[in-house]
Amino acid sequence: MILKHHSESRRWSPAFLFLGPLTALVLGLLVGCAEPPPETLRLTGATMGTRYNITWLSGSDHPVPEDVHIGVEAVLEAVNASMSTWREDSEITAFNAAPAGEWFKVSRDFAEVFELSRAISAASGGAYDVTVAPLVDLWGFGTTMGDEVPDAAAIAAAREAVGQQRLDFDRDTPALRKPAAMAVDFSSIAKGYGVDRVAAWLEQQGIDRYLVEIGGEIRVSGLNPRNEPWRIAVEKPQPGERSAQVAVTLHNAAVATSGDYRNFFEVDGVRYSHTIDPRSGAPVRHDLVSVTVIHESATMADAWATALTVLGTERAMETALSEELAVYLISRDGDGFRASSTPAMAPLLQTIE
Repeated sequence: MILKHHSESRRWSPAFLFLGPLTALVLGLLVGCAEPPPETLRLTGATMGTRYNITWLSGSDHPVPEDVHIGVEAVLEAVNASMSTWREDSEITAFNAAPAGEWFKVSRDFAEVFELSRAISAASGGAYDVTVAPLVDLWGFGTTMGDEVPDAAAIAAAREAVGQQRLDFDRDTPALRKPAAMAVDFSSIAKGYGVDRVAAWLEQQGIDRYLVEIGGEIRVSGLNPRNEPWRIAVEKPQPGERSAQVAVTLHNAAVATSGDYRNFFEVDGVRYSHTIDPRSGAPVRHDLVSVTVIHESATMADAWATALTVLGTERAMETALSEELAVYLISRDGDGFRASSTPAMAPLLQTIE
């Protein structure tokens, strides 16, 4: 018997959801049910195979909502034009199709994201890798959906095209060079990068009280419309159920969550998660089901949430402590779950009443 759950978008799937007026998703912004004050404005739209949602408090010297809309769309278009693997005209598509052995000039944005991903790959012992797409596709979680377990030979062949440490990087030009046929996929980091780019644009317009969310990756600044820190609820990792596990309070910070409890398939009673360990070539098999990371950068929170999910509870906690990250972990414990957090996260947690 095979049971499969998958998100709306395989490449840009949201990590967590909203409760409240901002969106119908389930990792929510907990601001209550009252009507927002007149100066609270909201904007929503489609991007990266998911939705973006922005709440901001306007001022007399801020752009009008129509201009904010135009500016945000321009920022997101630039990120998509660089990093969307679904666009035939994107920069990343061109690099993936480029011949091996030749230097390929990339934009500063592309280079920045690659350099950050390389740093997290090194810090996580290779658990994070932006060239893992061949394995994701092989296991049926990428461009084609499937529910079959590939054989060892197929896994070994796919692993030949994985390993971002094999890519040469020229920071000054900037440019990348691949030694053989390889592909880069920024889907585990680009949503966070998009959030940071939108946040930076808002701040350039003088907007300093806002919430920006793309597919579950969130960044906030200042106080919420009730003049309190923003409160974000982390979802319980329970398939078929959408409720809050705990809330985190944010002030000038970003938060991202990664989990394996919605996008998976089962064969003969064995669950195969969409989270692929690039080191083994197979889905993770440990008890860690949800990782929430708070960081000053949504880009880093996004990527670290994926890396720590691959590592498993014990190694994820060790790495989070070593990197001084604010992290909240939820692991399976028999028929239930247990939670743990780093000292940097503990002061930010609030129970859900």
